[in-house]
Amino acid sequence: MHEISVVLPAIADGEDKSSPFVNRIRKNYRHVRKWAKRTHTDCFRIYDKEIPQYPLAIDFYAGRFCVHYFSRSIDDPEPPKEIVDETVQALKTIFAIDEELVFWRTRSKRKETRQYEKMGGAKEFFTVLEFGVKFKVNLVDYLDTGLFLDHRETRKIVASASAGKRVLNLFAYTCSFSVHAAAAGAAFTKSVDMSNTYTAWGRDNFDLNGFPLQDNPIIRADCLKFLDEEVRSRVKYDIIVIDPPTISRSKKMDQLFDIQVDYTTLISKALKLLVKGGMIIFSTNSRKFVFDSLLFPTCSIVDISHKTLPIDFHDPKIHRCWKITLNE
Repeated sequence: MHEISVVLPAIADGEDKSSPFVNRIRKNYRHVRKWAKRTHTDCFRIYDKEIPQYPLAIDFYAGRFCVHYFSRSIDDPEPPKEIVDETVQALKTIFAIDEELVFWRTRSKRKETRQYEKMGGAKEFFTVLEFGVKFKVNLVDYLDTGLFLDHRETRKIVASASAGKRVLNLFAYTCSFSVHAAAAGAAFTKSVDMSNTYTAWGRDNFDLNGFPLQDNPIIRADCLKFLDEEVRSRVKYDIIVIDPPTISRSKKMDQLFDIQVDYTTLISKALKLLVKGGMIIFSTNSRKFVFDSLLFPTCSIVDISHKTLPIDFHDPKIHRCWKITLNE
């Protein structure tokens, strides 16, 4: 996969003494660019809320820029004009780009009960690379882009263990964990998500990389119901990835899904599908989540959150992640 060349814009050295914000973006990009060229990756974070006056995260996607504004107010979620203007000007100064390549997202403090949110219908997709693997991304139509950059290292951990293995990916979104597993030589992957949109997107990601769907089926289903059916079929997996939403209320679900309430049932059902010595990678973005390892006495459980924080992310609480191994 790694023979694909990555094009990353070079930027001029120098310091803008009038703008710590510009300097921070420039410094971050120059640092990450060296790693990105070496790893065949062209999607990564170049600014991560490091200066309090600029409550933003800026992600680079193959020459485009996705700016996330973190609103401090529920009533006024939109970014102030001066921040928008200064951010666009900073990116134009550093990268010599047109404003049309800057896309904005607003993250407010309101309680969200859906996993993903559709914003438009432009269908503006393009391809990015992560460790040489191709993924479709959309910076226009959805609140999320199709690839959660904070889980890059988690995907690498799963891929590194996947050669010759059977991998189950629950709450699969656009199937990035499964695609990486297939690229690493997994014998079989199965991806499960409730969304028609994202299961179709996942199929496109497999097609992009030339992996046959007969060896990598994608199932649209409620993951908890799917687990019950899969247990009855007596199939087994070597690796199971579980990265659920914190809270989700879908028309296709019978009831509200709450990670703190439902994780015990979710993991217990998944363990019934795991071979002895197999592993579950369980992750959550919930900052309030409490994991009680005593509930799973047949397992060895290790918090691997620190190993899954990418080089370009500065918030150690961006997600939490556990490796759960079924004892032999």
